[in-house]
Amino acid sequence: MDFMTRLRSIFSAVWPWVRIPFWVCMGLLFGFVLPYTLILNKRVQDRFNDLVFAVPTRVYARPLPLSAGTPMTPSTLELELTFAGYSNDGHADVAGTWAKDGSTYTIASRGYAGPDGGEVPKRIRVALGKGQVASVKDLANGKPIETTHLDPARIATVYGSQQEERRIVRLTDVPPLLLSGLQAVEDRDFKHHFGIDLTAILRASFANLRAGHTVQGGSTLTQQLVRNLFLDREQHVSRKLNEALMSILIEAHYDKSRILEAYVNEVFLGQQGGQAVHGFAAASEFYFGRRVEDLKPQEMALLIGMVKGPSYYDPRRYPDRALSRRNLVIDQFAETGLITAEQANGFKATPLGIVSNGQLPHNRFPAFMDLVRLQITSDFDDDTLSQGNLSIFTTLDPAAQVYAEQAITTTLGGLGKRGEAAQAAAVVTEAQTGAVLAIVGSKVPGDQGFNRALDAKRQIGSLVKPLVYLVALTNPERWNLASPVEDSPISLRQPDGSFWTPKNDEGDVHGSVPMVDALVHSWNLATINLGMNIGVSRIKAFLESFGLTNVNPSPSLLIGAVDMSPLQATQLYQYIAADGHALPPLAVRGVVDARGQTIKRYEVKTGAGEYQPAVRLVTWAMQQVTRSGTAASIGSSGLAYLNAAGKTGTSNDMRDSWFAGFTGDHLAVFWMGRDDNKPSGMYGATGSLRAWQELFKKLPTRPLPAAPGQGLEMAWINTADGKRSEEGCEGARQVPVVAGTLSQDAEGCFWQHVGNFFSGGDASPAPASSAPSRD
Repeated sequence: MDFMTRLRSIFSAVWPWVRIPFWVCMGLLFGFVLPYTLILNKRVQDRFNDLVFAVPTRVYARPLPLSAGTPMTPSTLELELTFAGYSNDGHADVAGTWAKDGSTYTIASRGYAGPDGGEVPKRIRVALGKGQVASVKDLANGKPIETTHLDPARIATVYGSQQEERRIVRLTDVPPLLLSGLQAVEDRDFKHHFGIDLTAILRASFANLRAGHTVQGGSTLTQQLVRNLFLDREQHVSRKLNEALMSILIEAHYDKSRILEAYVNEVFLGQQGGQAVHGFAAASEFYFGRRVEDLKPQEMALLIGMVKGPSYYDPRRYPDRALSRRNLVIDQFAETGLITAEQANGFKATPLGIVSNGQLPHNRFPAFMDLVRLQITSDFDDDTLSQGNLSIFTTLDPAAQVYAEQAITTTLGGLGKRGEAAQAAAVVTEAQTGAVLAIVGSKVPGDQGFNRALDAKRQIGSLVKPLVYLVALTNPERWNLASPVEDSPISLRQPDGSFWTPKNDEGDVHGSVPMVDALVHSWNLATINLGMNIGVSRIKAFLESFGLTNVNPSPSLLIGAVDMSPLQATQLYQYIAADGHALPPLAVRGVVDARGQTIKRYEVKTGAGEYQPAVRLVTWAMQQVTRSGTAASIGSSGLAYLNAAGKTGTSNDMRDSWFAGFTGDHLAVFWMGRDDNKPSGMYGATGSLRAWQELFKKLPTRPLPAAPGQGLEMAWINTADGKRSEEGCEGARQVPVVAGTLSQDAEGCFWQHVGNFFSGGDASPAPASSAPSRD
C-alpha cells in the first residue's frame, strides 16, 4: 500500500508537467501513427500477396535430336545450344556447357523429363561432317549412342492466359551456396532478427565514422526487399522510418523462407535499356547466358556482390570493379566456412565469364505462342496454367524459327522500297508429321502485334493450282501428267451479266499443252479449262474437306480467288508433303506436371492416306516447277540437290506474293504483301520464293527423292492424246504414271516416220515448253 501511495503521489506531482506531452503523444499515436501503420500494413500485405511465386507454366521448344545421319551444321548446333542456355566454357564438365574442337563438340547435357520420357544428364561427344551428324558417343563409357536428345530451350512462361517477361524460381531450385552466400555477405543474422538488425546498424555506424565515409551498410535483406518493392532511392528520415516499419510488418506476417524467396526474385541487379533486371534467375541469363541452377560458385559471388551497386559494379562497363568485388565476396564465402581457402583461391583466379550477348527473358516467339495458346486453352484454365507448375513441350525448332526470321529480313531488305512497304509471314513444319517448327507473324522478329501467319486472310493466287491438278489425277484412267489440256482463251458470263475473261501472266496462249507443262509454268487458261472439265464444285468440296469455309464457288477459284491465312495454306500443302495424309498443324507435343508425369499428350494418328498416287504425281510435277518452271531459280542454285517440290503464287495486281515448297524433312510457306492490300510489286518468284531460298541456305534438311514415288512407273506418253507411246515418236514425253493404269500396247509411230521422210522432218520427243513464266 505504501508503494501505491508513493506512486500516486509521484504521478500527481509529475502529471501537470507531462499532461500536455502525454495527450499530444496519444493524439499522434491514435490519430496518425496507428492509422498510418494500418495503411502501411495493408499496402505491405496487398503487394506481398501479389508476389505469386507458385511456379507458373513453363513452355519449351522441342528437344534437339542427335543421331548419326541427322542433318546438322556447326552454326545450327551452336544456335540450338545458345537458345537452350548452354555456354561454351571450353571444358564441358559442368551441366549446361559445351566445348568445341574443330567439327567435334563435347556437350554436358542437363537431362529433362518430357512427354516422350526425357533423358538423363550425360556428357556426349558429337562429331559433324558433310552437313550431318557423323557420330554421337557417350563419354562415360565411350560407346556410340544411337539417338539422344538435348534438353529443350525454355521459350516462354505463361501466367494464366497472359504471358509476362520474367523468371520466377522457387528456393528449392536455387543453389544452396547462392542462398548461404547471400546471407553471409548481406545479412548474417537474417534468420534471427525481426526485420531490422540494431547490432548491424551500430556496427555499420561505427565503421563508417571511423572511415569518414560509408563503407558498410546495416540494412537487412528484409529492408532491401522493402526498398525494391515500395520505396524510392532518395535518402531522408521519413523514408528510413517507412523502411524500418514496413520491414517489421513483413517479418510479422511472413516466414523467413517466403521473405527470402521474394528477395531472390525481386532484387535489382542491373539494367538493359529501359528494362530492369530483377532477380537472380533473370540476372543469371543476362550476365552468364544460362539458368541460375547451373551457375558456378564464382558466378554466384559476382551476382551477390552486385547487390551492393548493380550500376557501379556492372561487369560489362566496369570489369575491374566487378572482379574486385567478386573476389571480396569469395573471401567472405571462405571466411564464413562456405568454401575452403584453397577453393577460394581457385575461384578468384578465373575470369568473370560474362557473355557478350546476354538477353533478358522475354517472349521471343509471340507468333508461335499464339498457336500454342489456341491449342492448350481448351484443356487448361487460367488457374491451372498460372499455379500448376506445368511444363508445356512444343514443336518449336529454334534454328528453323531464327532462320525463317532472318530469311524474311534479308529478302525484304534486298527489295528496296518494295520491301520497306511490305509485310511478311511464314510457317515451317515437319514435312511428314505436320509438327509446326516455326511461325513468323511479322517482318519484325518478336513483334507482338498482328499475327499475319494465323490471322491475315489473303488471296493465294496460283498456290491453289496443284490442288486442281491433284483432283484430276485422282482419276488416272482419264488423266495423267502428259494428258493434253487446252491453254486457250476463256470468256464466261457472270451473274451480273458481265464477262470474265482471264489471261495468262504474259497475255499469251499456248494451245494444247501437256498437263505437267501447264502446272510447271502456272498457265491460268489451261488450269481453268481443266478445272471446268473436272467441275468447280469438286475442287470446292476438296478444299472444304480441309476445314475451309466460304470457299469461292465460281471458276475464279481455280486460279486462286480464295482467301487463306499462311497457316491454312500450309495445311493444304502439308497434305501433299505428308504423302496424302491430312494433318492438322500441331504446335504442342505434351504437358508434364511437376513430378515429370505426362498429363496430356497431343498427337495425330494418321491413317493409310488418301489419293496417294495422285499426290505423288503432283509432287513429281512440283519438282519440275523448281527445275524449269516458275521456281527454276531453286534448280539453278546451290539448292538444286534438295530436289525440292514447290509452287509460286501471285494474286491479282501483284498484291500477294506466295511460295510453298518442301524437301524430305521440311515444308515452308512464305507470304509477302502490304497490310493495306495495295499492289506490292512482287510476284511469287520475286518475293516469297527468295525468302524460301534464304531459309534453306541455312536450315539443315534432307533432300526429297528425285525418283517418282511408290506405285508409279515412268512411261512415254503421246501428249496429243495422253496414251502410251513409243519413245521416238513425235510429241512423246516421259512422265510418271500410276502403275497399271495404261495399256501396255504403245502407239507406234511408223506413219510419223514415213511422213517425216517425205517432208524432210525429224521426229523427236517434244521438249518441255520453255515459255517464260513469272508467277
